[in-house]
Amino acid sequence: MPKQPAIPGLREAMKKKVTRREQFLAEMDAVVPWARLHSLIEAHYPKVGPKGGRPPMPLETMLRIYFLQNWYALSDPMAEETLYDSEAMRRFAGIELGDDRIPDETTILNFRHLLERYGLTEAIFADVNAHLADKGITLRSGTLVDATIIDAPSSTKNQAKARDPEMSSTKKGNDWYFGMKAHVGVDVDSGTVHSLEATTAKVHDSRVWDELLHGEETSVWADKGYISAEREAAFSKEGKVWGVMRKASKGGKLDPIDEEINRIIAKVRAKVEHPFRVIKRQFGHMKTRYRGLAKNRAHLFTLFALGNLFLVRRRLLA
Repeated sequence: MPKQPAIPGLREAMKKKVTRREQFLAEMDAVVPWARLHSLIEAHYPKVGPKGGRPPMPLETMLRIYFLQNWYALSDPMAEETLYDSEAMRRFAGIELGDDRIPDETTILNFRHLLERYGLTEAIFADVNAHLADKGITLRSGTLVDATIIDAPSSTKNQAKARDPEMSSTKKGNDWYFGMKAHVGVDVDSGTVHSLEATTAKVHDSRVWDELLHGEETSVWADKGYISAEREAAFSKEGKVWGVMRKASKGGKLDPIDEEINRIIAKVRAKVEHPFRVIKRQFGHMKTRYRGLAKNRAHLFTLFALGNLFLVRRRLLA
């Protein structure tokens, strides 16, 4: 007896279990401010010319695919293949297999290049933060300052036969790392990133400071690497809290009061690790994806924008 053809959508309708991927995508679909991001990009997105021709893929579809790439650490070719393989991802992107065309890897790459060309990833980051401010989630009362190393491939087995010249080496503890740094200013109340800068790895954390403050802080919190008598004097004279961890003099020991202050600062500072954990562990961004600081910097703005939405998704959904 010949096998009966499957009824479209029947298998999906009969499935009872909601996978973690489906739950994650449903939550992110609900918290991303699609309308304002669409308006942000639309002016730069290609239109059908006066002579007609094949229309471009819908903007929202391409934006959704771009976000899928960031959430699941997908290269352009892998993004195309995953859309064929994963029904959950096609559904999120608004693609019906058989009815809609799936963009190829070149189309996906061109969309990313468009965002880079017009500085739109930085604008996405700013727009997401404006959205969170409108929702009353970011209070801008204090800032946590920190940096994390993003490793870059150190192998020379590539087309250029060389490592990325815009990356560099730095020592942390007893280990050496090659790559870049993401420097962040984090809202002390919500734990979301409000300021971001990217440098090569050898740049000392303390050299990136003013770029990470929004100027309205009543407190600032950081580790020993940011100690500066000049900054402390300027900040403290305005009656603000200088929450930078104390450091003993060379060969000396911290007195008990400074040790207790450091314990208090450490408890407040713990929140600064959350955005780093999200982009590295949740989104899988353990290494730089592109060559050069500019492209990787653009990528970080999108990652931290989406990371902010992920961190506060429960509050946005409440």
